[in-house]
Amino acid sequence: MDLYTDLAPDLKISKVLTGLWQIADMEKDGNILDPNATSLAMAPYVEAGLTTFDMADHYGSAEIISGTFYNQHPQGKRAQLLTKWVPKPGKSSKQETREAIQLSLDRLQVEKIDLLQFHAWSYPDPTWLDQLFWLSELKKEGLIKHIGLTNFDAAHLRIVCASGIPVVSNQVCHSLIDQRASGEMAQVCKEYGVKVLAFGTLAGGFLSNKWLGKTEPSIQNGGTWSQMKYKRFIDAAGGWDKFQYLLETVDKVAKKHQVSIANVATKFIMDQDYIGGVIIGARLGQSIHIEDTKQLFTFELDDVDKSVIHNAQSQLSPIPGDCGDEYRKPPFLTASGDLSHHLEELPKPFEINEGANGSLQVFSGTVWEGMAGYSRGTRRGNRISVSGTTATHGNLMIGGKDAAAQTHFVLDKIEAAIISLGGKMEDVIRTRIFVNNIKDWEAVARAHGQRFAHIQPANTLVEAKLVGEGYLVEIEADAEILGEMED
Repeated sequence: MDLYTDLAPDLKISKVLTGLWQIADMEKDGNILDPNATSLAMAPYVEAGLTTFDMADHYGSAEIISGTFYNQHPQGKRAQLLTKWVPKPGKSSKQETREAIQLSLDRLQVEKIDLLQFHAWSYPDPTWLDQLFWLSELKKEGLIKHIGLTNFDAAHLRIVCASGIPVVSNQVCHSLIDQRASGEMAQVCKEYGVKVLAFGTLAGGFLSNKWLGKTEPSIQNGGTWSQMKYKRFIDAAGGWDKFQYLLETVDKVAKKHQVSIANVATKFIMDQDYIGGVIIGARLGQSIHIEDTKQLFTFELDDVDKSVIHNAQSQLSPIPGDCGDEYRKPPFLTASGDLSHHLEELPKPFEINEGANGSLQVFSGTVWEGMAGYSRGTRRGNRISVSGTTATHGNLMIGGKDAAAQTHFVLDKIEAAIISLGGKMEDVIRTRIFVNNIKDWEAVARAHGQRFAHIQPANTLVEAKLVGEGYLVEIEADAEILGEMED
């Protein structure tokens, strides 16, 4: 089996990537690793054909260590260095984007980043789209070879692709425990030619022989960050007993092939056609699993193996939501169980203005609002009304010819107006949908259904000719904030 895959025509990566997120954990007590000494621990991976390393701007000194290896070690130039940009939420600028990318370039000591993966904290604030468009411009300038995403859900991957932003990958959590990426995410990836880079495939080491038959650990405050995080995934999937049944099943398959539980757990994900690579974490200089990793290329899972594993998975509870939701909405499946070590706050997407007769208003900045004299959303008392909204962002139409993509972006704008005015999407009691062509009704309705499945407001959908070339859908909404009823 080939160790490599073409993530793009000019970007060949190893099918097993070495993840460097644990460098942040190793440095969490303030002990900064020596880049010269630590970088030497990367050489055995490259020599074994595991040439691709995944890191981020916030993984401690991972970029500095990798840059040292790339430029000072004889094997360094064989490596592919993939990193991420995780900007703070809130308004930004192209200059700030450029400075962030330049910082990574300086740390990596390279002229062009092989794959720059972008994370967005809040979809209602359209700044994330601005940042992706700016990254596209930096790609044209030659600072970035390829753009990827990380922790994007299927709806927003669709928005990105349909809007013409050139992304080749989406890095998300995916394992025998967490199967969210096998649903709509896989469908969108196939539709737009994007590959998933899967992390968490070993669930912080829990999907291994080490935990087979063991009693449930209490590591919420005593384990590594990865262990604390993925124990929450196990709890969300139904608990320790169901997890042990899965381990026992995988162990039987592993013994059949004379490999480890970790090998089978990883191989199962690697074999999916939407997967571009799996990421296995490394604690450089402390634990090396290269020989075990190489076993992935010595066996194949047959249909019986896959069926047995599927049956064990069916006993688990689905991880809630879509890919990346663990960073955006409860339950927060993070090491701390919240976003306290990631964020201080999420700024409101739109600035609030005082309107007539004591009302509050927000504006999204489209040309239509000023020309036609209306607000994006208005609040009076406990009532919020959001104007008919299309997939307009500044002077751009978002979502291209993809009706579902346009709908999701429209609903993001509606959510932005509502939360800026003090409400939330659960407060929506009425939506009205206008489609330019009735043939798009189902794609639009399904997108609406995904966003409002747990809310189910009153709704109307009709065909109506829309203003503006290329717009496929327009939606308006009314919300009522409970607990603030006036006498």
